[in-house]
Amino acid sequence: AGYKGIILTVDSVVFGFREADARNGFNALPPPHRLVNYDRYENKVVNKYDSKEKEAWDQNTEEMFDKNTSWEDLLWLKQKACMGLPLIVKGIMTAEDATLAVEHGADAIMVSNHGGRQLDGALPSIDALPEIVKAVHGRIPVLIDGGFRRGTDVLKAVGLGATAVGLGKPVFFSLAVGGEDGVVRMLQIVKKEIEAAMALCGCETMKDVVRISGEGCGLVTRHPFHRSFL
Repeated sequence: AGYKGIILTVDSVVFGFREADARNGFNALPPPHRLVNYDRYENKVVNKYDSKEKEAWDQNTEEMFDKNTSWEDLLWLKQKACMGLPLIVKGIMTAEDATLAVEHGADAIMVSNHGGRQLDGALPSIDALPEIVKAVHGRIPVLIDGGFRRGTDVLKAVGLGATAVGLGKPVFFSLAVGGEDGVVRMLQIVKKEIEAAMALCGCETMKDVVRISGEGCGLVTRHPFHRSFL
């Protein structure tokens, strides 16, 4: 099918309750929409995503999930199912889990709090980033998403050690407003913002932004919960 990798989301054994969905009566996909990749399954559990049994669609969808997964399942997935494709583990928010992900075969991790829609009071993903970067210690790439809207946001994350930044809501918003051209325009804007922010911070290339221990100073990033990084 041409996939370049597999992303396993590990922060959704159950979903946070979607109050807005329940309030708006969104507890199933409106006809004729459906999850076509499930059409070939006759398993009643799989088809619960449109059962309308619960008030919100995600609460129906979570009935399909195996709630007994473990780190050993991650190891099995890497060894038996990935067929050489890189495995990215998304939803890591602590140094301890980052270490376990590395030990169980992850080729990369994504620091993510699921857009803040799972656990009320959870840290913003960028607040969790520094300790995770330190724990991984360069063994695998550390990606991040959650709340990134401007090029300056991207620059901050890279300065704190992120390998790359994921954009979610900006893609949805621009797609809804302008289709494919809207997404292209959004990416052009973000790119321009990154370049302008780099120039204003005195960074000629991304290598000037990335914090490399013992090699130059890089971008100084002051963080409210951590000391300045050099």
